[in-house]
Amino acid sequence: MHLSTQHQDDREWRNSNYEKDIAYVTKQSRWILKFIGIWPAMLNDTAKVLSKITIGLNNFFLLFAIIPCILYITCDEKDTVIRLKLCGLLCFCVTSLSKYWALIARKPGIENCIEEVRADWKQVEVQKDREMMLKFGRTGRNLTILCAVFMYTGGGIYHTILQYAIGTFVDKHNRTVKPLVYPTYSALIDAQTSPVYELVYALHCMCGCVMYSVTTGACGLAALFATHICGQIDIIVSRLNKLVHGDTSKGRSTLNARLIEVVERHLRVLRFSAKVETILQEVCFLEFISSAFIICLVEYYCLLDWNESNTVSLTTYAILLVSLTFNIFILCYIGELLIEKSSSIGLCCFMIDWVQLPTKTIHDLVLIIAMSNSPVKITAGKIVDLSLFTFGSVLKTSLAYLSFIRTNVM
Repeated sequence: MHLSTQHQDDREWRNSNYEKDIAYVTKQSRWILKFIGIWPAMLNDTAKVLSKITIGLNNFFLLFAIIPCILYITCDEKDTVIRLKLCGLLCFCVTSLSKYWALIARKPGIENCIEEVRADWKQVEVQKDREMMLKFGRTGRNLTILCAVFMYTGGGIYHTILQYAIGTFVDKHNRTVKPLVYPTYSALIDAQTSPVYELVYALHCMCGCVMYSVTTGACGLAALFATHICGQIDIIVSRLNKLVHGDTSKGRSTLNARLIEVVERHLRVLRFSAKVETILQEVCFLEFISSAFIICLVEYYCLLDWNESNTVSLTTYAILLVSLTFNIFILCYIGELLIEKSSSIGLCCFMIDWVQLPTKTIHDLVLIIAMSNSPVKITAGKIVDLSLFTFGSVLKTSLAYLSFIRTNVM
């Protein structure tokens, strides 16, 4: 009677708390992804229409900056150093647009994964499970906040303070030029006259907001899903620790029932991990490929400004360098965390008092250990596993590119 009452209390507690827990762990990601129209609109048709309108507007903001910038670099600008500076900016813009399109294409899968996250929170049975999930949910939330702080701070300074520091100047043709975040092709539009200049500058700022939101949103999604997987793995480990000596919870009174629950949870985690890896593979591939090149160029810009004693520009690029480096570090750290946590299931199977189990159950544990030998991973296009080793490789590659550019340009 006491156990039945306790189980009923757990169920009532579960149903009254899961929505607050979901809101807590997804809050930052939800805000950012709603801004770019990626967060699933689950309420009504109006929200879905607004999401489509948001996606259309954001694509317009990005293309409004990218297309004139490409034309300016190829047709108007002749200085090699300035072209090289603009190539870094253009590469970041094009990468952000490509990541945005990848997220749009994967939106149905993102919605499905978010629904699974909601279902897992709804099915939490005891306070200890909730605490384990909240522990990793808090980690994912903090990683998203850190990424947002670095990206929006660096981008905000680049779009405002750096442009103000450049100020209005007179070019070699004796024309007064007002600074723009992204250069525009003169044959398309005369952006130096008011109110065209103010309108173009505002659209460029909106483009920057979209780009930094795409980068932060992708990182936030990876953090949300990966830390949720880690929380589920911790629950599996806790069930394994109770496999031999029993569990007083309802429905787990027999060894077979406890083993079935472990296997079902493990399979669910593996299936969910496969979905997450599929959703993120294009975004991670683009981030991995572009990071080494963009970080290298920003390092080069820092060297140029150091030689020219341009303090404002140097500070801005230094903050951007930290932001970009920290962003790829977060993705690699998340990948490393997943590998480590998923491998812990096999280790736990070995560390429990398995000698006290029946032979058949021991054989089942061997299968679980075998599955754990292929740990959960996040890959860059199924080519490179994201881990701390990969992060080191990105930094070494960027330094190699920097050495090449210094030798051939400076």
